[in-house]
This record gives sequence, C-alpha cells and structure tokens, in this order.
Amino acid sequence: MSAINMDIHRAEDRYTADHGWLRSNFSFSFADYADADNWHFSSLRVLNDDYISPGTGFDLHPHHNMEIVTIVLEGQLEHQDSSGNKEFILPGQVQRMSAGTGIYHSEHNASEEKKLHLLQLWFFPELKDAVPSYETFTYGLDHLRGQLLPVVSNKSGELNTAHIHQDMTLYLSKPGAGQTICFRQQAARSTYIFVIEGHLKLHDGTLLYSRDDARIINTNEIRITANEDSHFMLIDLP
Repeated sequence: MSAINMDIHRAEDRYTADHGWLRSNFSFSFADYADADNWHFSSLRVLNDDYISPGTGFDLHPHHNMEIVTIVLEGQLEHQDSSGNKEFILPGQVQRMSAGTGIYHSEHNASEEKKLHLLQLWFFPELKDAVPSYETFTYGLDHLRGQLLPVVSNKSGELNTAHIHQDMTLYLSKPGAGQTICFRQQAARSTYIFVIEGHLKLHDGTLLYSRDDARIINTNEIRITANEDSHFMLIDLP
C-alpha cells in the first residue's frame, strides 16, 4: 500500500458567508471568497455547505455549462426551473442538474418552521453546451450503512445512479464505529473525501473530523476507518 499524497483542509479554515437568512461555508473560492490556491480540485469547482432559514431561499437565477449536484442533509428543498421541473427533495435523495446551454432555477426552504441544510457541488462538464437536463435520484439513507454507495456518476447505466456529464463518481457512506471502508484509486485519478459528520482515520494515521476534507492524488488503496458513527462523501475524479 503506497503512502497517501494529499492536502488536508480543516472545517474551521473554510470561508463563511452569513447573510442572515443564509449561512454558507465555502470549501473552494466562491462569490466574495477568492483564493487562487483554492479554486478547484480536479473537476470539482464548488462545495458549499448551506443552512437556509425557514421560508427563504434563492430566487430564480441562471446557470450555464456547469454540472450541479445537491444533497439535502436536513429539511426539505423546493426546486423549480425554466424547463418546467418542480420537485421537493428530502434527505436520502440527490438532485443533479446539467445547466448546459443555460437554465434558470430557484431553490427554497419548503418549510416555514424548520431549517434546511444541504451540500451543493458544482463540477466542470466534460462536454460544453449540452442540452439542459435534471433529475432526482433516491438512494435511501439505510443503504449507506457500512459501504460506499455510488449516487452520481457518468456510469449511471452500469451503477444505477443519477447521471452526470463528467468522468466522476460520487459515493456516500455511513460507517459505524470501528468499521473500515476501502477504496482503490485508479492510476492517474484523484479522490476527494468530505466528512459530513463524525470522525475518520485514514490508513496513514491522518484524522479527519466533521466538515474536514482530504484531496488525494497518486495513491492506490485508501482505507478509511470510522472512530465513531460517521457520514462521509467520497468523489472519484479524473
């Protein structure tokens, strides 16, 4: 097993934007946060950790040539777009939207009482100016127990996931305390790990806590052990 070549980014070092109705933590440069050394990792351009107050949200706004993935962690997201889609997304579901030649959408907290917590990721597309498309994929939180479950991939037919126009696969996992998850990184690939909740240890002894991330290149097998019940995301990238 080779040593891990990686950068660690701690939760407390993320940029935080607080707009009152919205509190967002940026893992990469976004909006008012500009850092030339933290612009993207492989094709992953944005990871925002958003808390949206009851009865509020983002009004209709445009996107162009970006693959957008939204994972609801708590609450209920109301989505509407210029292609006529209107849906409510819950924990245990993932939303994928390919902006392509251009699309408008709105995102609101569907509740007037409860907060909405979500992760939103943007990926550079493999193919520009595609026809805009949208889907919601239900994976079920129970299916994350003790395994890496693919939920978004360009190999959607093979893996039964939401489809994305980029050579990547996004996995979610909820290992119990003491469980070890193994992932084999293929040659010339990159791996991004984001701890949603819990406490993880990598096989080289590196400790990752809630909202920390690891950006890994040039290794082979990655062993991830949960020091407590945990929830994390792993993305296989070009």
